[in-house]
Amino acid sequence: MLDTSGRYDHLPDAPGVGYKPQHFPDLMRDPGPVSWLEIHAENYMGDGGRPLAQLRALSGKFAVSVHGVGLSIGGEARPDPEHLARLKYLTGWLKPASFSEHLAWSTHGAEFMNDLLPLPYTGATLARVAAHIDEVQSALGYRMLLENPSSYLAFAESTWSETDFLKELVQRTGCGLLLDINNVFISATNLGYSPQSYIDAFPLDAVGEMHVGGHDEDEDDCGALLLIDSHAKPVVDPVWALLRHTLASSGPKPVLVEWDNDVPEWPVLRDEALRASDILQPAE
Repeated sequence: MLDTSGRYDHLPDAPGVGYKPQHFPDLMRDPGPVSWLEIHAENYMGDGGRPLAQLRALSGKFAVSVHGVGLSIGGEARPDPEHLARLKYLTGWLKPASFSEHLAWSTHGAEFMNDLLPLPYTGATLARVAAHIDEVQSALGYRMLLENPSSYLAFAESTWSETDFLKELVQRTGCGLLLDINNVFISATNLGYSPQSYIDAFPLDAVGEMHVGGHDEDEDDCGALLLIDSHAKPVVDPVWALLRHTLASSGPKPVLVEWDNDVPEWPVLRDEALRASDILQPAE
């Protein structure tokens, strides 16, 4: 059951940005079109200090989305109880408007890998991920939004399409979805399918949040174009166009601009948020 006791019980259908501490003064003084912020949960699981003081101040001014990167929802083992307890403490006092995680795995036994690794879309994977989502939602008292991955390969053993897999998870668990538009564009380019067709098959009624971000271009061993999800550059025009295509079907949604590496000065990020705002207007 969604906890709605905080100042903001939902994200506005408006631009948000991933919060970076160097932008704190600008956000408090002149946020421009930015109406909400995303934080990575694992950066705020400590006790006290400047990060939590800034977060408390920001939570009085903005809706906050907590984005997890360490639960390993797709891992073989159940979510780590200690990690889940720390996450519950964070969401308990912060009372965010939204909580999300990734359709990926990052643990093997006692080892934690600093990456979000892909999954085959099979019946066994579906059952395991659904059980982990149920456990997390029950522990936190929040509806989780699950993010579609950026893909660089496809598993031969997959028996579900990604969109049908996500749709079935929604039906089994009641979770929502975080639709990362940049991830769709990356996966479609790398695996050779139409990003518009993917969006048209996506369960848009379950989407609680959308992301756009930048990516790098590389090439594979055969010289073919390979896109890398870097979050280190401005959003490219084809991703903005895919966002327009999506919003034309979904209607307005909360749209986050992700920029996690080589983070620019605030005016650059604010301009990206302004572009998202302009695209959101026709969807209203």
